[in-house]
Amino acid sequence: MTSSSETSTTVNIQQRILTFVTRTNWILLVSISLIGLLAASPAFTRGLIFGGLIVTVNFHLLAKTLKKALQPKRLASPNAILVKYYIRFIISGVIIFLLIRQQVVNPIGLFVGLSVVVASITLATMIEVKKLFFKEAV
Repeated sequence: MTSSSETSTTVNIQQRILTFVTRTNWILLVSISLIGLLAASPAFTRGLIFGGLIVTVNFHLLAKTLKKALQPKRLASPNAILVKYYIRFIISGVIIFLLIRQQVVNPIGLFVGLSVVVASITLATMIEVKKLFFKEAV
């Protein structure tokens, strides 16, 4: 059985990671966009920007949905959460399809842009593991 302090610590760590990932998403999006503007073709840069925006906005909407759905006073059904998730997924898929089909973006640039959240989560995980490892090593 977990104690109240362990639960509080876990919630603090989760909130810290969520805040870090949310901020890092935008920082990475701006960074890769600027690098793209300076060093890549316009289509590749558009791919970076559109891909990063699609995935970052989806991440924010998912976080908002989950935060609202998991409030004790108004727990949402898992089905309602899944429906919203799939609606966003389908809309994102249609947007990606249209961007590629109409040759608005370079597909590789789009793929790199869509990796923004994965990179943020990976970075957050590495930082937390490092903190945990060095905390226990002391």
